Amino acid sequence: MKKIVPGLLVCLLITLSSFKTEQHGFEWQQWNQGFIKAKQEGKIALIDSYTEWCGWCKVMDRKTYSDSSIIARINKDFIPIKFNPELAGKYHLGDTMVNGRTLLAALSKDGKNTGYPTTFFYLPRQNRMMQYPGYMDVAKFGKLLDELVYVHNLSTKPN
Repeated sequence: MKKIVPGLLVCLLITLSSFKTEQHGFEWQQWNQGFIKAKQEGKIALIDSYTEWCGWCKVMDRKTYSDSSIIARINKDFIPIKFNPELAGKYHLGDTMVNGRTLLAALSKDGKNTGYPTTFFYLPRQNRMMQYPGYMDVAKFGKLLDELVYVHNLSTKPN
């Protein structure tokens, strides 16, 4: 029995890790690392602003972000960043460290929060932040991702 338990634990861990990969197919970055990575690589930062209590955020995670066509697009042209402004922490905003609420206000158009989920996109070649509030299904989100890549690629000058 003592020899079987470690083997079962290893099998369980492998199964759980493969489930996570199949479910998302990409790794969410934290703000401080992901935003810098997007700028360095010249990829679009996809910033998923969510909260733990947001039902539509969970639906978007479960349905939209787990779709294979969305996963392929994100892996090719985006750096995905998960951002919950309600969590304690400090976030880089230029040379300043701010809390989540301050960062959300800075990201938001005219400083106005539009609710959750809100997806922000930072296009490093244009140094431009774009904001899209609300739940988006696979078709709508896929079309938006394609349009953003097109706009991003209009400028061939890297940052």
